[in-house]
Amino acid sequence: MVKYICKYPFSLLVIAAILFLSLFNPPKTRLDDVTFIDKIAHVCMYGGLELIIWVEYLRLHADLNKVKFILLGIAAPIALGGIMELAQMLLTVNRSGEWADFIADTLGVLAGAAAGLFILRPLIWRKR
Repeated sequence: MVKYICKYPFSLLVIAAILFLSLFNPPKTRLDDVTFIDKIAHVCMYGGLELIIWVEYLRLHADLNKVKFILLGIAAPIALGGIMELAQMLLTVNRSGEWADFIADTLGVLAGAAAGLFILRPLIWRKR
């Protein structure tokens, strides 16, 4: 476990931030009136997590282990989104788990994965 903390510190920090943001009671703001702001936030959080995972993976590895990356870099963040929606539904009073939020999480992960694969990977590996 210590190995992963040393190799992927920013990814773990973003996961911790997502855990906090998913379970705390957010204050009311003027942004609450923006249509789909919650879904946009989910796409951005999970897309950002995916991009950080890509950056940390690419700086540490010279090749792409597709099976390992699909399981840990794509399936795990999607599962985190589902687990957090269940946690909101079961563990909080002021939050609710929603399928639409889970879909937004998944879209964020998939968009981040596509950006990582087609944009970040060529940029980072070209510099080697």
